[in-house]
Amino acid sequence: MQFKIYTSVNELPENWDGFVSHDVFLQTLYFKAIKQSSPGNISWFFVGVFKNENLVGVAVIQRVALYLKDIFRDEREKCIRTFLQDTVAKVLKGNILVVGNLMHTGQHAFSFNEALISYPEFLQGIFKAIDEIKTLVKRTQNKKIRVIMLKDFFETNAIHKETVLFNQQKLYKVKVQPNMLLSVTANWLKFDDYTASLTKKYRDRYKRAKKKLNGIQIKELSLVEMEKLQNIMHEFYLNVSNNAKFNTFILPENHFYSLKENLQDNFKVFGYFLNEELVGFYTLILNKDNLETYFLGYHQTHQYKNQLYLNMLYDMLKFGIENKFKTIVYARTAMAIKSSVGAEAKNMFVYMKHTNVLINGLLKQIFKLMNPKQDWEERHPFKT
Repeated sequence: MQFKIYTSVNELPENWDGFVSHDVFLQTLYFKAIKQSSPGNISWFFVGVFKNENLVGVAVIQRVALYLKDIFRDEREKCIRTFLQDTVAKVLKGNILVVGNLMHTGQHAFSFNEALISYPEFLQGIFKAIDEIKTLVKRTQNKKIRVIMLKDFFETNAIHKETVLFNQQKLYKVKVQPNMLLSVTANWLKFDDYTASLTKKYRDRYKRAKKKLNGIQIKELSLVEMEKLQNIMHEFYLNVSNNAKFNTFILPENHFYSLKENLQDNFKVFGYFLNEELVGFYTLILNKDNLETYFLGYHQTHQYKNQLYLNMLYDMLKFGIENKFKTIVYARTAMAIKSSVGAEAKNMFVYMKHTNVLINGLLKQIFKLMNPKQDWEERHPFKT
């Protein structure tokens, strides 16, 4: 078994895309888009694993430089105490390596051919690649990698069987916020079928949300329109992002434009307009049978007045039903409101370690402090 590390999309093996045809987040068009519009603190490495010179596995590894100004953007957040900030500064601030995509929820870390290479063999190749990247970063930039993380894995993923290997690597298994998934049932042929399946309480809630739009029009944005609106879209994105208690990056202004330019019909952007002025938007990535909800943004006033966020959740689902997707991936955060439209929480785990042996012994407890408490009530909107 051999591995090769790539930093340029143009260097990837010709058969790379054929190997990962099931996941747009591992394909070259996505990589090209993201390399043109990546957050300034994230750099990308692509790993090919070979057996007898045949490509048998691929992985994405991000080097992320964490700064306090990005992590804690909302200075008004009362729950962020000095002790917690000091802890993060000492433990997480600095350079980390992430096997996977920190910018999107889900297992988009790697793929391999299980008929040609075993899980332990493949993971050992990835750990060797991590060691080489650590050495490269130290040699070229004199930066030390402080944390290593493999993300995000569902409870059913076979990776959890590799406890011996993870123990050898001193990696901790840590539960993180769940991924909110909505399975589209076979009898939802149109959106009315979905609303008919809701209890009266949640059907009335849907009707009230639609009434509160009060003349706001929704339309899909073209590439030309996005170019004109990208400044205001970025401002609206920051309205949402800055309210998060914990952040690891800030998207650049050209991010959504670059994704549309490269992914084309596999990337959708819908704008909400009042009197021909943009007041909100949401984005979708079409990923085989999965409709992946991506970043969104809105004008703060209209979010509350017109229930923009709730309407966006319904409109995402409507698009998914009308276009025959099997699953709507609502990702993490805002679990209660996503649950109210029918999404279910699916547990996810990461594996992580600190490169300092002493700190690594405390890492699991420290990460629990950083991981927002899941204090929410699951909703049950469907008739039984």
